[in-house]
Amino acid sequence: MWRDAHSKFMNKKLLLIDVGNTNTDFGLATARRVLRTVTVPTSKLSRARLPFRTDKLDGVVLASVVPNATRKLLRWLPRRTIVVNAKINLGVGVPCRNRRQIGADRLANAVAVAELYGSPAIVVDFGTAVTFDVVNARCQYIGGVIAPGLSAMTDYLHERTALLPHIQVREPRSVVGKNTIGAMEVGAVIGYRGLVKEILAALRREPGLHNAVAVATGGYASLIARQVPAIQCVNPLLTLEGLRLIAVRNFM
Repeated sequence: MWRDAHSKFMNKKLLLIDVGNTNTDFGLATARRVLRTVTVPTSKLSRARLPFRTDKLDGVVLASVVPNATRKLLRWLPRRTIVVNAKINLGVGVPCRNRRQIGADRLANAVAVAELYGSPAIVVDFGTAVTFDVVNARCQYIGGVIAPGLSAMTDYLHERTALLPHIQVREPRSVVGKNTIGAMEVGAVIGYRGLVKEILAALRREPGLHNAVAVATGGYASLIARQVPAIQCVNPLLTLEGLRLIAVRNFM
């Protein structure tokens, strides 16, 4: 009986939604894997721009750090929707004070890294902010670090100076910038790698974290991790994988 129910659940259609300050990632999934993903700018969210039909879904898992977007989406989504927070069944402990302040995306990252890579672990998520989320050897989310995101830093330079342009962040051709854009690319990419390396080194000096696996996700994960040996893995779907695993725990 249990096996039949388990088999049926594994093929049910799930919608995973990760609402960030800049973009919202939608994932169509089964309990086994993420099948398709679509990204929509969070500022453009509307009922018409939902990329998947909601009437044929068996469940929705929503992680959001944008309260306005959360309220809108809950009006459009079916009742069988789980909103991620520290009170639901995550499969990882959350022995933190002020658990309401923990971003839902960070909880999803902790769930995914613990299940897929083991613990202790550190997730480096390159979003509007770059976050470092720590899971200890007891499979508990214990906190982390928040720093300005790479785009936030380059946008700030453009907005607060008269002559510095807006740049598309990419790997610099030389460590010595030959022009303004080249110099900004060096400062952005190589400077940002320095920030990531130093924070990871400091985290691994904490008790119990010296052998923590580091997994990167988010928009600039591949670019920055390329020259950061302290990051062992890059998984662009890590947050959505965490939402999928939360669905398995809470809908089955």
